[in-house]
Amino acid sequence: MVTPRSVGTTIGYMIKRWDKFIKYTDHGHVEIDNNIIENMIGPLALGHKTISLPDIMMPPSILDINYTIFGTCKALGVNPYDYIVKKHLKVPSLKTLDT
Repeated sequence: MVTPRSVGTTIGYMIKRWDKFIKYTDHGHVEIDNNIIENMIGPLALGHKTISLPDIMMPPSILDINYTIFGTCKALGVNPYDYIVKKHLKVPSLKTLDT
């Protein structure tokens, strides 16, 4: 519900940040909204919310990493399976800090 107080709070918020708010106008190629990114990550965010952690027994941080990898692969047109296999094949050849 919009009230006079909420409108005043919103205006005050914008006034304090006005220089940052209009920064995008300095560059004609910068979009005013982030709908492109929102549409790209929407399905990933929805999937993340619908997964039941006890069903897969994986910590949320691991899920976040996997969603990031899959989302990035999708955005770049890379097959996520091929990417992960290629990266895992490199693991045995990596040096540790102890060696």
